[in-house]
Amino acid sequence: MEHKIKSIRPFIGARDYELSRQFYKDLGFEEVVIPSNMSYFKSGDFGFYLQDAYVKDWVDNTMLFMEVEDLDAQFEKIKALSQKYKGVRLSGIVYNDWGNEFFLHDPSGILWHIGVFLG
Repeated sequence: MEHKIKSIRPFIGARDYELSRQFYKDLGFEEVVIPSNMSYFKSGDFGFYLQDAYVKDWVDNTMLFMEVEDLDAQFEKIKALSQKYKGVRLSGIVYNDWGNEFFLHDPSGILWHIGVFLG
């Protein structure tokens, strides 16, 4: 079956919605406010919905993978930002046989894999 996909937009939750909104704006995403309890954050043609909703089991098990062109530059930019927000955790770069990545936990605990594929 061939899909003619135009986008895939995951929904993620936030323990502190206003803090998470600011975090994602500082991360470089553009915010589009939908209703008062949800926003769409985008960068180019890609994005996700941030909801003013927090279910611990859901948030603790949410992971997103963001592929970037320049992992080192992205890491340096995020490293400076990660120190601004309490609870945000950042790993070092991990080198794998399939590609390289680092891990970022947002203020709510959402786990982002940020990486590049080899080949």
